[in-house]
Amino acid sequence: MAKNGIAIDIPGLGARHIQSVLSDYTGTLSRGGRLDDGVRELLCQLAETVEIHVLTADTFGMADAELDGIPLRVRRLEGDRLDAQKRDYGIQIGLGHCAVLGNGNNDRLLLKAAKEEGGIAIAVDNGEGCATDALLNSNLFIIGAANALRLLLEPRGCKATLRF
Repeated sequence: MAKNGIAIDIPGLGARHIQSVLSDYTGTLSRGGRLDDGVRELLCQLAETVEIHVLTADTFGMADAELDGIPLRVRRLEGDRLDAQKRDYGIQIGLGHCAVLGNGNNDRLLLKAAKEEGGIAIAVDNGEGCATDALLNSNLFIIGAANALRLLLEPRGCKATLRF
C-alpha cells in the first residue's frame, strides 16, 4: 500500500515531502532502552503515513522487544563507524525525502546529510542528552521522542519553527 507522506511548505526553506522517517533508537526513541509513554502509539500512527526505519546498536538489548508489533524496519548496527553506517543507510533510502531523528555523536553524519540533501534533521533529547555535534548538524532541536513524533504528525509546528 502506497503511503501519502508528509508535505510541509516552509517559507524560506522550501517544500518538503517526507516519505520516510529514519530514527536512532537509544536515547532518541527510548530512555534506558525502553520506549517512553505514548511513543509506541505515535509510531503506529506515523507508520500509516510514512515508512519508518530504526537504526540501532541496541545498547541496552531491548529494542526488538520494545518495537515488537510496530510497523517499521529495524536495522541493527555492529562494528566500527556507526556514524558512517547510519549515514550510508540514509543515503540508500533517500535523505531528500526523509525526516531524521537522532541524539548521539553517531547520528551527526546522518543528520548533516539529511539537512544537506533537503530532508529534515531533528536532534532529540529524550532524557539521555544530545551530543553537541548532533545538535549542530540538525535543522531543529526538540525535547522528547513523543514531541518529535507529534511534530511530524502535525507539521505546521515544523513549518513555524523552520521558516525564515
